[in-house]
Amino acid sequence: MIRVVVVDDEALVRSGFSMILNAADDIEVVGTASGIEALDVIKDTKPDVLLLDIRMPQVDGLTLLNVVVTLAERPAIAMLTTFDADEYIMSALSAGASGFLLKDTEPEQLTQYVRALAAGAVVLSPRASLTLLTANPGAGQTSDAAADRIPSLTERERQVLILVAEGLSNAEIGSRLYLGAGTVKDHVSAILGKLGVGSRVQAALAAQRAGLLTERPAGS
Repeated sequence: MIRVVVVDDEALVRSGFSMILNAADDIEVVGTASGIEALDVIKDTKPDVLLLDIRMPQVDGLTLLNVVVTLAERPAIAMLTTFDADEYIMSALSAGASGFLLKDTEPEQLTQYVRALAAGAVVLSPRASLTLLTANPGAGQTSDAAADRIPSLTERERQVLILVAEGLSNAEIGSRLYLGAGTVKDHVSAILGKLGVGSRVQAALAAQRAGLLTERPAGS
């Protein structure tokens, strides 16, 4: 069971997310909070995944993020926003967030994203990815350079990169391509090295920059 905490200053968002996620057989919302009390809720419930509003009147989401990432049992964290042009995307990812989601994410996608976060994947909604590229020139330049190196990948590495960009974890990629998790991890390491990037996020942005997401890997 994937344990989730939802932190948002809007009661409607908290209740809506809880209803959607609790409807899944493998997900349980173990706590919600509106801001100030969030840290106590997180410490008490020890969730696997934290969905954290980036803009709250009582406590800034980035401030809370910087505290949560120091916890001994820290959850995977996805920041929530209503803005598809939120200037805090890069700051949140740099501070240790594993994802960035819009609050109007479709219910089915939301549960998929939570599963991916729990499995260790990086998750960015498509519009958030586009914002990251357009609003952060440095990110765009990095992904442009990395995209230019994609031809150096083997066909299998290319397939793995596409699935990384879609937000799949190593285990999910292995299941899709009939590979062991260790083999997928080796492929991901090779991809990062060949593209000259330091994270799955940067590799995913390079894949998007190169138009790879219009391709479908064999076995998908």
